[in-house]
Amino acid sequence: MIEIKNLEGISFEQIYTAFKSAFSDYEISVDKTELKSMLKRRGFNPALSFGAFYDDNIVAFTFNGIGKYYNGKLTAYDTGTGTRKEFRGQGLAKRIFTHSMPFLKNAGIENYLLEVLQHNKRALKIYESLGFEILREFNFFTQKKQLVVNHLSDKPAKCSIVALKSEDILSAQSFHDFTPSWQNDIESIKRAGDDLVTLGAMVDSVLSGYCVFSPKSGDITQIAVDPTFRRKGVASSLLKQMIEMTESEIVKVINVESPTPSLDAFLASKGVCLAGKQFEMVLTL
Repeated sequence: MIEIKNLEGISFEQIYTAFKSAFSDYEISVDKTELKSMLKRRGFNPALSFGAFYDDNIVAFTFNGIGKYYNGKLTAYDTGTGTRKEFRGQGLAKRIFTHSMPFLKNAGIENYLLEVLQHNKRALKIYESLGFEILREFNFFTQKKQLVVNHLSDKPAKCSIVALKSEDILSAQSFHDFTPSWQNDIESIKRAGDDLVTLGAMVDSVLSGYCVFSPKSGDITQIAVDPTFRRKGVASSLLKQMIEMTESEIVKVINVESPTPSLDAFLASKGVCLAGKQFEMVLTL
């Protein structure tokens, strides 16, 4: 018999086993360190996350992150949903979500936020049936590190690349052309701590651009340049340093609002290719 309950008190080993089993037939490989880092960065709250248990094993789950994001209100974020292959087709994801709603409301959660691949029509239909609405479209880009084309501008700015702390980039959030998604916003960066590296590009002692990235996974969380310093090689200088510091063979930029012409053009010029599209969706509780 299937029992649905929260994940408070469940060991990380059980959570990792469930995650690995649910995605065993997908082209995804996340080790324990990467999963732990992902959950921390996205604000995972086990007491407000839920799983379907069969014989004391997690066979389906939704990991929820909790934080203030959408309109500054307390929001839950689907940081990972999966079902073991042999338990699919039983509507467990929908059952878990429905079960979780009263608990989330009682905790003061006002919105539920998620992202879904645009080509996943089945999931999109389920979310729409639950009342979710599309907020934004996102693109994501990937490329093998050795294939990134990183030539500098014809008139490069004389900038130096320095290490920064997350608080050093608070005032530079205005450099962005769109509001970063949940997993890339400043609160996520603060939660991640030492899992992410922040670099700044200084021109005459002025912060002209910056980036935040994961050396382990190759994920570029944020990259932004003051409009005054664009097309002067600042972003290219940051990208060059990131690539040198990245252990992963892949670099990726997830959840770029579509369209964002400046960033789209920059990534295209570097050979970092469009890999897919997502919708950001929200449900008001």
